[in-house]
Amino acid sequence: MASTIGMMDSAYFVGRNEILTWINSRLQLNLSRIEEAASGAVQCQLMDMTYPGVVPMHKVNFDAKTEYDMIQNYKVLQEVFNKLKIEKHIEVNRLVKGRPLDNLEFLQWLKRYCDAVNGGIMNENYNPVERRTKGGRERVPRGSQKNSKSLQANNACNISSSDTVGVTKASGPRQGRMSETVGAANSSREIQALSKEVTKIGLRRLQISSYLWISWKKNGTFTLQNCET
Repeated sequence: MASTIGMMDSAYFVGRNEILTWINSRLQLNLSRIEEAASGAVQCQLMDMTYPGVVPMHKVNFDAKTEYDMIQNYKVLQEVFNKLKIEKHIEVNRLVKGRPLDNLEFLQWLKRYCDAVNGGIMNENYNPVERRTKGGRERVPRGSQKNSKSLQANNACNISSSDTVGVTKASGPRQGRMSETVGAANSSREIQALSKEVTKIGLRRLQISSYLWISWKKNGTFTLQNCET
């Protein structure tokens, strides 16, 4: 069947917009340019829709951006062609370059082939979104990864904060007891200091009294000057 689709076949006169509409309606995508299908993932799923279960969708990379990843998708597609004995050579090196004309011609051929197999009737039992999510590679977008890391960091901070609050609350009564102990110690020191001052004052008065007594014994009298000294 594939070999009978020549370059002069009506398939190659199908326009770009019709091809995009066909892809978007069948696979529930929103492609706006032919080049967006250059990764080979779309072609793999179109074959999966035509022959359910034949394509190993877990090997198909819908996020392929580099030529290396795109080539891996086309390898999967070529293996499916070989399994189904489809005699169609895939110009991988030209398709991965994203050239609109090369990709349009390949998609025109693929539409003609799929329509010939299923009569152009959509498989109502085929769920393209589910096949991409469950059958394809499970990936987490980079933005989601960053968000999850941020959430993990925030959670860690929250846990640390809650632990700190818990320690503060738990240490509250202890701090109160420590304050009471320190206050008592300070009061004891003040009392000791006052006792020393009183003792010093008493000694001073005793010294003055002794001096006055000695002066009175010598002179028989004493003056205010002696008291001041």
